[in-house]
Amino acid sequence: MTEVPQPPHKRRAHTSTRDLERYADLFAERTTVMRSSAMRDLMAVTARPEVISLAGGLPDTSTFPPESLAAQMSRIAAESAAAALQYGPTEGFDETKDCIVEVMAAEGMLPDPDDIVITTGGQQAIDLVTKTLVDPDDVVICEAPTYPGAVPVFCSYQADVRQIEMDGDGMRIDLLEALLDELRGEGRRPKFIYTVPSFQNPGGVTLSLERRARLVELARLHEILVVEDNPYGMLRYGGQALPPLYQLDGGDFVVYLGTFSKILSPGIRLGWVVAPPPVLEKVVLGKGAADLCTSTLTQFFVRQYFAEGGWRSYVTDLVDLYRGRRDTMLEALAEHFPAAATWTEPEGGLFIWATLPEYIDTGDLLAKALRNDVAFVPGQAAYVDGRGKNSMRLNFSGVTDDEIREGIARIGRVIREQVELYEALSPSAGSAGAVPAREARDAAAEVEEEPSNVVPLRKEANG
Repeated sequence: MTEVPQPPHKRRAHTSTRDLERYADLFAERTTVMRSSAMRDLMAVTARPEVISLAGGLPDTSTFPPESLAAQMSRIAAESAAAALQYGPTEGFDETKDCIVEVMAAEGMLPDPDDIVITTGGQQAIDLVTKTLVDPDDVVICEAPTYPGAVPVFCSYQADVRQIEMDGDGMRIDLLEALLDELRGEGRRPKFIYTVPSFQNPGGVTLSLERRARLVELARLHEILVVEDNPYGMLRYGGQALPPLYQLDGGDFVVYLGTFSKILSPGIRLGWVVAPPPVLEKVVLGKGAADLCTSTLTQFFVRQYFAEGGWRSYVTDLVDLYRGRRDTMLEALAEHFPAAATWTEPEGGLFIWATLPEYIDTGDLLAKALRNDVAFVPGQAAYVDGRGKNSMRLNFSGVTDDEIREGIARIGRVIREQVELYEALSPSAGSAGAVPAREARDAAAEVEEEPSNVVPLRKEANG
């Protein structure tokens, strides 16, 4: 009998030049344009307990009552164990869709449950919509900056991404109209416009009502889909609530993406897509090919949790908690960041977008910050063309007030070192970039010219 060779007991690393050559011809062309997610790159580092992470968009899951989790899972085990551990329909369970309808109704929307497909988190929702609509070199339009997690998705499907600048009222619709006219002149029709209109990630700004209405009008006029990503709509800390684009449009040209990650838990990996039936049919085909169905166990968990009727109260508690943390971060930024820096003051969501003097590269700054056990997302991750090098995204929801103060202080010290080095090498720079007290920053704000890529935001009335 022929002896079967046994694999080596110790796995060797396939990292030599010969190993790379062996596999190179097997890779699909799209792998040459794939990008790693900025959050993924930081995950291993920020998992270290000594690191204060202001990088991830992490909700505070410690706020969810463990006794409620235990009760939900015990009930599922006792009453629905077999069904909860079985495959489910690709579109998701009708009972879970009812929970989604309830969440959307809280923001004024009334979707048809038949127009909903449940996804494995909001990230899969972006991927499925892009896979459904985009061929290589198709135009996708998004904000500048845009959600860093969307950038690798668009790149993976080889989209021609065009980014529209923002100001304090969100995406500049006048610039969008100009781009649409330019593309029409070239005989090109964008596949969709991707936007996070409420408390934008990473900019923190909110699209004004006037611009929302005009965006929906443009979508109808040009028959272009708008993909509305709305993870943060219920996390409002001030200002007036605005209707989602889906509500203004009625579901004809707006594809709506939602998630339970920010109002319940990211660990359950439950999101959804609401789309016109012809689009939804293709999304469901893509979903089935990707993972057959979203976790039935977590869908059962959401159903049990919503049956208790306390989800709105939990979201209210989160809003109160995050509002305080946002205010703490704004105070810390005023104390520790240089006078030349600017940042947004969001009315909701999880992020503040800060812009530093142009000579500071936040990619290099991150390396130095990590040596001081603090992390953030460099601004370049939110662009496809290399912009944003002197900006950063800061998260305030997943850390305590004390950690926010200490984390911003550490980043401030690293910035101070960069400023001092710059001034030493460029004596003519004077002390304009120094790190003074907040009084000096306020005075400087009156005379400084704002950097061209800053995303400003009006101060709130209560701020």
